[in-house]
Amino acid sequence: MTIQRQKIELPLGHNKLLLHSCCAPCSGEVMEALIESEINFSIFFYNPNIHPIKEYLIRKEENIRFAEKHNIPFIDADYDTDNWFARAKGMENEPERGIRCTMCFDMRFERTALYAYEHGFSLISSSLGISRWKNMTQINDCGIRAASHYPEIQYWDYNWRKNGGSSRMIEISKREEFYQQEYCGCVYSLRDTNRWRMSNGRDRIKLGVKFYSNAMEED
Repeated sequence: MTIQRQKIELPLGHNKLLLHSCCAPCSGEVMEALIESEINFSIFFYNPNIHPIKEYLIRKEENIRFAEKHNIPFIDADYDTDNWFARAKGMENEPERGIRCTMCFDMRFERTALYAYEHGFSLISSSLGISRWKNMTQINDCGIRAASHYPEIQYWDYNWRKNGGSSRMIEISKREEFYQQEYCGCVYSLRDTNRWRMSNGRDRIKLGVKFYSNAMEED
């Protein structure tokens, strides 16, 4: 299928973008859209929520591979899981899209905004919102809140899902044979997803084995 996109422009005269990326499948369409629109951007990979380390490394290496393919600068930030678990304390049993996720988005965007401030970026955004499993309002609120700590920084709440973005995300994932993630990323998401799978007669998630090239259709 031929991928067709509308040209996009950065808001308010900004000339470059720091794009927080959660993974290659979510950022693939965003990156290609920015490249086609000749926008200067860098990838910022900061995701201390991803657990375990095996899953984290698979997701990061996929993202690095795709960034290198397109000669996009890739900033590999700290994997400070101790900090993430400390912030998540008391929220272990909160539901997906609840206050634990808000904490997680806040943490990742705070670090993104700090890096932007220290390295001459005035605009930040994220690929997180392209996923239909995420609450876009929740994500954008966290991004705006993080950027508000720095008068020079703005969060760009562009809707990456619109005009076929979500469909193209899947097309690119299949074309690139990306790793197909089966849970959001954190240990509690993994726990809850496995509980749901087992209660519905399905096997527990096996890390590192399911790719868009070999994934079987499941109900």
